Amino acid sequence: MANEIHAYCMKTKEKNVLMKDAIITQTSRGGYMAQGNDGKGNKMTTMLSKANAEAAVKAGHAKMG
Repeated sequence: MANEIHAYCMKTKEKNVLMKDAIITQTSRGGYMAQGNDGKGNKMTTMLSKANAEAAVKAGHAKMG
């Protein structure tokens, strides 16, 4: 679906893994960062643009932190 957050999992070396329980925060420099897990307990983090972050929150795929 659109506006879902996908990221690279460093532990399992998988690309485009769907992020579960994503929480979006704004960095001190103004960027947006999503933190969550892959559903197997492995933590994931990715950087997002403002538009993608707001779209993910609006669609209900993430929460604003």
